[in-house]
Amino acid sequence: MAKQAVLLLAHGTPETVEQIPEYLRNVVSGRPMPAHVIEEIQHRYSLIGRSPLTDITLDQGRLAEAELAATGHPVPVYVGMRNWRPYIPDVVRRMRSDGIEEAAVICMAPQNSRTSVGLYKRAVQAEAGSLGLDFTESWASHPLLAEAFAERLRAAQAKLKSEIGAVVPVLFTAHSVPTRTIQPPPASEVANQPRLWPGEGADPYADDARRTAELVATLVPDIPKWWFAFQSQGASGGPWIGPTVEETLDSIAGEGIKAVVLQPIGFLCDHVEILYDVDIAFRGYAAKLGIRLERPESLNGSLILAKAVADLATNGLARLDSA
Repeated sequence: MAKQAVLLLAHGTPETVEQIPEYLRNVVSGRPMPAHVIEEIQHRYSLIGRSPLTDITLDQGRLAEAELAATGHPVPVYVGMRNWRPYIPDVVRRMRSDGIEEAAVICMAPQNSRTSVGLYKRAVQAEAGSLGLDFTESWASHPLLAEAFAERLRAAQAKLKSEIGAVVPVLFTAHSVPTRTIQPPPASEVANQPRLWPGEGADPYADDARRTAELVATLVPDIPKWWFAFQSQGASGGPWIGPTVEETLDSIAGEGIKAVVLQPIGFLCDHVEILYDVDIAFRGYAAKLGIRLERPESLNGSLILAKAVADLATNGLARLDSA
């Protein structure tokens, strides 16, 4: 029987503010980035101290490994990052040197976009060699993912209800992406820039993100009302998909609503888009509108999330066995 493992993939994040220029070059594949954008991101990182994304993802890998062992699948779980250390190519090479022959690969971004998840996949494939791979393209509709978010949301709702005496509405969010990256470009652009558009047809990302929100909402049936928005639009040129959080909060304020829970359902752990964008920027924006904005605890060390990842891994390893 082939020696198997699991590989978790994530975005990656620098350890210090000083590393941000190098990190951003990785994010944009070496393209020039304006100095004011770099300075703004450094400022945001300085306000939150540091992003814990890498540390938390490594912990999530350990939790998934323990869950796999407890359910009769004792295989090692590796973690690789696309834009920072430990880089995906380095981790894949280490797996091969460890004698791994097959791997179930899971991106810790449940909603699939070919220009994000697709690039993670390419990074793995580029170093895989003879390593057999099963890559989970999307797990936006996994019931345990929805339950993990619902568990956090119920706790936040209960806390708010004890303080203000009512269940408040919910604003679900996922990270925005440039509009051009989810719309099929002309054939000439595909030919000239194949790296930017792996695959054919419409990108599933926006539908995946909304589907996760819908599933979470069905598990917390006493929510009086909910909305969905895309957050953290970037500074690059051209339009990004929406609606934005800010315009959605404007609409909520227009309805006279004074409190809302904002739950990101595209992120599996704390990082700058949570700790700065939500906890500082959106909370401050809401306050100016007279809205109290609260956020559930991120999934981080959620045992339900670990079970979801272990389930995905078990299914992937079984497909490799039967191939």
